[in-house]
Amino acid sequence: MTIRTRLLPALAAGLALAGCSTEGDLVLNQGVGISAVRSTCPAVGIPDYTGDITTFSSPTSRLARDMDVEATMTNLRTTCDEQGERIYANATFDVYATRSDTRGARTVELPYFSVVLRGGSSVVTKKVGTVRIAFADGQDRAVGQGQAGAFINRADATLPADVRERITRERKAGDEDAALDPLADPEVRAAVQAASFELLVGFQLSDEQLAYNATR
Repeated sequence: MTIRTRLLPALAAGLALAGCSTEGDLVLNQGVGISAVRSTCPAVGIPDYTGDITTFSSPTSRLARDMDVEATMTNLRTTCDEQGERIYANATFDVYATRSDTRGARTVELPYFSVVLRGGSSVVTKKVGTVRIAFADGQDRAVGQGQAGAFINRADATLPADVRERITRERKAGDEDAALDPLADPEVRAAVQAASFELLVGFQLSDEQLAYNATR
């Protein structure tokens, strides 16, 4: 599953996820009750404004003529092993880069982060890595690859039995609570949020680079 999210104050500012629906998420059973419970694997995404990076030949310039390298993170893919007590998720991605000056071979290293969030806002772990981009002489385009992995305790990503029962209990037409959404219950909603994890990746940007992405 791949999603793009909005950046908030917690990473280089912080991160919050937009919702998404995938196989294993809570789904309605013919409009009455809920028949399936979401996967324990984390959602994977690139937060808004962190999927691109631009460097300039002059540190004080933001003019197009002074652009040095532009790169975009894309093709985010994920695998997840949820067989044991520790769930392992691995995300891979491509970085497509262009440069203005094509003279000579050149290698560029671009920093990126990977962070695990719990409940949409609590940072569990954060790591910083580097993607290497190798431009051949005379070429203005090159591609690099990166990856990020994370372990999550199964117990932390599993709903309590009583909450699970309240969500998945079959409801029949005519029941007093047949038309009620169990996720409208604050306790149920809080439990689902606490058991929800996200693995987010993006370029490790300076405040200035982040502002440039947000306003261009």
